[in-house]
Amino acid sequence: MSVTIDIAGLPDERIAFAPSPLAELCMALHALSQPAHHPELASWTAATAACLDPCVADRLLEGDFMWRSSFSDIFMAFAGIPGGSGLPAGTLAEELDVLDRLDDERFVTAALEHCWLALYNEGGGPSPLTDAGARARVLETAAARGPGRLEFSLRLLDDTASVRVWLRRLLEDCDEAFFAQTWRRVGPEQAADARHKAEVLRRRGLAAALEEVSGALSVDPERTVITADKMVHGTATATDPRIGPGLVFVPTHFGWPHLLVLHAPGWRPVVHYPVRRPELPSPGSVETLRRRMEALAHPMRMMLCRSLARAPYTTSELARVHGITPPEVSRHLSALKKAGLLHTRRQGRYAQHQLDLGAVARIGPDFIEGVLR
Repeated sequence: MSVTIDIAGLPDERIAFAPSPLAELCMALHALSQPAHHPELASWTAATAACLDPCVADRLLEGDFMWRSSFSDIFMAFAGIPGGSGLPAGTLAEELDVLDRLDDERFVTAALEHCWLALYNEGGGPSPLTDAGARARVLETAAARGPGRLEFSLRLLDDTASVRVWLRRLLEDCDEAFFAQTWRRVGPEQAADARHKAEVLRRRGLAAALEEVSGALSVDPERTVITADKMVHGTATATDPRIGPGLVFVPTHFGWPHLLVLHAPGWRPVVHYPVRRPELPSPGSVETLRRRMEALAHPMRMMLCRSLARAPYTTSELARVHGITPPEVSRHLSALKKAGLLHTRRQGRYAQHQLDLGAVARIGPDFIEGVLR
C-alpha cells in the first residue's frame, strides 16, 4: 500500500519546501483533540488545554472532525487555487485570505472529506452542493457519525457562507489564544528545516532530499514517481495543467508520527512531514509491520519469543524446550528473522538466537510485558 505522486518531467525548480502556519494550526488542533497520539507533546497539550477559553473549546468541538481523525485539505488551501502560486503564505492571516479565495465547491467537498472520502480521493461524483443524490449520501454518512456531525454538515450545505465566516473567526481566535505564541517558537525552526531540505535538493538531488524528509519516501531511478509508504492507496500528479505544475513539502512540529500526502484530484500534491528530532524514532515500513504482525500471529512463534526474550538459544535447544523438531524451529525462526525480530550470533559451532527487544518495543509494550511475564 502506498500513495504515489507522478513527477515525470517536473523540474527541481517546481519542487518547494516551505512552512505553512495554517497547516501547522491544523496539526496543533489535532494534538489538542488527540493527546494520546502525541505523548511527546503532553506538556504543551496539557498547558494549552488548561488555559483555553471554554467558549473557544466548545466551538472547536463543533468542527473537530476536520482535524481529529482526518486532516481536511482546507488547511492547505494554497494547493487548491487554480493558477495560484501553489505555495503557503508567510502568515496565518495571509493563509486565511487564501482560504477565502477557495471556491465554495472545493471548500465544501474538502470540509466534508470525512463523509465521502473514497469519492473525494478518487475524483468521482458530483458536488453535494448541486446534486441531490450526492447531498443525500453525505448526510447519510454524517448521520451515522452522530447528530453533531449531521448538524454541521447541514449547516455547511445550506449556508456555506456563514460556516466559512464561522471557521475563519474560530481559527483567528485560536491564533489569539495560543497559536501566535506557539508559531513564534516553532516557525523559525520550520523555516530553517525547509531551507536545509531545499539546499539538499539543489546540491545532492531529489533522492537525497526525500531521505532527509522521511525514510517512508522514495523516488524511482527514472525520477518519475515518488512513493510514500502508507497504509492507504492513492495517486496524485504534480504536473496537472488544470492546477499548475508543482510539489510542495511542508514541515510540521506537531505532526509526528503522521506523514500526510494531499492527493485530492485537482489539487497540487503536498507532503506534510514531521521535522526530525533526535529523540523521535525513524519510521518503519508498512511491509515490515505486516511481516512482524504475521510472524507474531502464530502461537508457536509466540512461545518461542517467550524463550528468546529471556536468553539466547540454539535451534536444538528450542526444539527440546518446546517439543517440536529442529526443522520446525528453523522455519519459525526464519519467519521471525525476516520480520527483523531476531539477533543471531555464532559461538563456536553453534548459532544462538535472541529476540531483538528494541524492534519488539516498536510494536508495543503489551507484547514485551506478555513475553517477559
